[in-house]
Amino acid sequence: MKPWLQLKIADLADQRPAEADNDVHFTESLVAMVLDEYTAPADVVLDPFAGYGTTLVVAERMGRAAVGVELLPAHADIIRSRLTGHGQVVTGDARSLTSLVRGPVDLCLTSPPYMTVINHPENPLNAYQTLDGDYGRYLVEIGDIFRQVAQLLRPGGHAVINVANLAEQGTITPLAWDIARTVSRHLTLRHESFLCWDQQPPGISGDYCLVFQRMDV
Repeated sequence: MKPWLQLKIADLADQRPAEADNDVHFTESLVAMVLDEYTAPADVVLDPFAGYGTTLVVAERMGRAAVGVELLPAHADIIRSRLTGHGQVVTGDARSLTSLVRGPVDLCLTSPPYMTVINHPENPLNAYQTLDGDYGRYLVEIGDIFRQVAQLLRPGGHAVINVANLAEQGTITPLAWDIARTVSRHLTLRHESFLCWDQQPPGISGDYCLVFQRMDV
């Protein structure tokens, strides 16, 4: 991919499913660019944080086999309503990924739930519904999820993570860099693309796509 990618903030609202209560995190155009770069028709695409299903919907549209994991049953139902029969969503916790999804997969494309280092008691990996959030533990658990992603990827397969550095009350959380360091224990970081929004999303100081690869070929 290019070292920078141009995105439009209006696309987030335009592409939001009618049932969704907030913006999808990345745009369909970003998903299409990643799929064009790292997959071919009939390849298997995984999203362990499926959200409202953007990855799965675009993958299905482009002739890929799509599988997603979504913690919230209501969100999983929305995804199923958006798919036409060639994609699959599993209701479950990404922390148990290898018990929910069978490999091999060719690409993992996802955006994990975000957390700041300050003012964030909610646990992102519990869908922000519990107040036991801890940034250090969150990073450990993110690392373990991508350890499982590495197991599911075919040799040479890629994992592309959309993640941002966050700004909160004058404090920068280097989330993208922390996740890059954590995931690099399991996969090789090969490339980064900076996402250039025409209007910067609130709370975002820098938005990235981090490209990892399973290198034991």
